[in-house]
Amino acid sequence: MMNSTSSRVLVAVGAAFLLSACAETELVIHSAKELAGTTNTAGVSKTKGKYKIGRPYQIKGTWYYPAENFKYVETGISSWYGPKFHGKKTANGETYDMNTLTAAHRTLPLPSVVRVINLKNGRSLNLRVNDRGPFARGRVIDVSRRAAQLLGFQRAGTARVRVEIIADESQRLKLAAINGSLPQSEKITGQAVAKQTVRSEPISGSTSTRARRDRAISAIPRPATGEVVKSGTVTTVPTSSDSQLFVQAGAFADFANASEVRTRLSQLGPAWVTKARIGRRDFYRVRIGPMQNLKSADAVLAEMISSGFPKAQIVVD
Repeated sequence: MMNSTSSRVLVAVGAAFLLSACAETELVIHSAKELAGTTNTAGVSKTKGKYKIGRPYQIKGTWYYPAENFKYVETGISSWYGPKFHGKKTANGETYDMNTLTAAHRTLPLPSVVRVINLKNGRSLNLRVNDRGPFARGRVIDVSRRAAQLLGFQRAGTARVRVEIIADESQRLKLAAINGSLPQSEKITGQAVAKQTVRSEPISGSTSTRARRDRAISAIPRPATGEVVKSGTVTTVPTSSDSQLFVQAGAFADFANASEVRTRLSQLGPAWVTKARIGRRDFYRVRIGPMQNLKSADAVLAEMISSGFPKAQIVVD
């Protein structure tokens, strides 16, 4: 039987339907899940989803632009979500089960497969992206409770991670969904390969530590085309404990503009302009940090956004 809280949520969603396009309404419904309270977590009835990219959408004043990006790689902060959403529909129509290996991302195709590496302990896990989120600023991915347990950060709540899409497996899922043969989340792996055990070694040195760490991560063996690491297999990869948190206002093509932004933001903390090569162009990133902890980074991020930088984000470097 539907309780009064659920009734209010459905009324709100119904009003949103009259005022917005169909694609936007799906996101309103998904956002409204947070208001619906907890759900019985004893088990869920699995449903198949569909392949979905979706239209640009706005959450709390920020626009997001879903797109196919089979070269996606990003470092940042991961959070996890569990009982409050257990048993509810994900953004592409699947049923969310917090005990399976899935994740939510704001813009990647649904479903797709990503590899998430906990940069603190080196644990790596392949996850199926079938939902939208997280919508808390400063987070790059939301993983299921089971994924957070295996990656080793359920109790902490967040972790510094590297997220990279697995292109071959993601494209295979796309074709399966288009053909109406999309398997449920625990059966996505096709032919499993042997567990890869990569001995974790500290990367010493002060001048090029991050460069060596990035080379070490990029050199991790990838499964052959058509194969992926078996679902639930946690591998260990070389990582370095020297990763730092920064709050980045943006990347600017003109150094003078970047310098002006740095001056404006210097009141929030130590502000830096760093040069980065993106494609064939040089950009100048304006960052504040390093931050002592995530709480401080979240506070600076909020101030930066209110200062007129809506695309500011927390980065791990």
